[in-house]
Amino acid sequence: MMMNSSWVTQAIKEINADFQRSAETHLIRLTLPSLPGIIFYLKDESTHPTGSLKHRLARSLFLYGLCNGWIKQDTTIIEASSGSTAVSEAYFAGLLGLRFIAVMPASTAKRKIEQIAFYGGHCHFVDDPCQIYAESERLARDLNGHFMDQFTYAERATDWRGNNNIAESIFRQMMNEPFPIPETIVMSAGTGGTSATIGRYLRYQGHPTRLVVVDPENSVFLEYWQTRDAALRSVNGSKIEGIGRPRVEPSFIPDVIDEMLRVPNGASVAAMYYLSKLLGRKVGASTGTNFWGALQVAKQMKQQGRQGAIVTLLCDSGERYPDTYYQPEWIAKQIGDISLWQRELEE
Repeated sequence: MMMNSSWVTQAIKEINADFQRSAETHLIRLTLPSLPGIIFYLKDESTHPTGSLKHRLARSLFLYGLCNGWIKQDTTIIEASSGSTAVSEAYFAGLLGLRFIAVMPASTAKRKIEQIAFYGGHCHFVDDPCQIYAESERLARDLNGHFMDQFTYAERATDWRGNNNIAESIFRQMMNEPFPIPETIVMSAGTGGTSATIGRYLRYQGHPTRLVVVDPENSVFLEYWQTRDAALRSVNGSKIEGIGRPRVEPSFIPDVIDEMLRVPNGASVAAMYYLSKLLGRKVGASTGTNFWGALQVAKQMKQQGRQGAIVTLLCDSGERYPDTYYQPEWIAKQIGDISLWQRELEE
């Protein structure tokens, strides 16, 4: 007992040390001539050691599991993930010397699979994306391991009051900007944990900032926000990897959200290309979804004669998707013709 307690203490210290070695992610400022008086900010989560926003979540989930007594020295870690969370959890499992298994759809991007293996993790594939939950639970039982269950624990593992969460970081970095209090924060939802953290923080601090959540096609989050029907299901999964869910996840908290917008898959990909051109480097498709939503908010502000700042997230790098979102043949087959959305962005 004492030995395990000592290991847990050392494991927590190791994760906290990793946090101290990581610099804060950058806040990129962007303006467009057609939208005067409106400034866009992209919080670049691709600069985390594991390359995505999910690095924050993985750190929180590991600390939550360790402090709850769920993760011990010989515990096998299992996660249901379409990619980025699994990459980050594989990193932290390797840091602590733990075995890690990612349960994921067979269609997951090859580069993410390679990254999981790079950090010492193993991939367990299922054909139906909706099978990842039950299969993760089965593996946890069979191996006497711990199912991290990001979709349940994302919203509770993070301290939304402060403690350097992503919302607190955004407002600290905005302090000296022309509009230090953003008019709107635009966020997509995968687990729903980040939108829950931001929405709660805004209310806790009394900020007037609006939280707008963008949802891709084949995701039930927007309809759930409208109806509160927790039994909603989508037959097909989202084609924008990392966001959108075919079922209502426990971590998605609808009452902290001010508005939701549906983003067509073609618009997400077109905005991904457009933003990549503006920045001079590739971004992922979920970032395209975020940026499309930010542009819709900006258009509305312009029509109403309002100025201000819009903050959104650069979730991960487009370098993870050379065989999918940056492959024209794949886009033509999986997404379709995006020229309509590209013309709208150029205009």
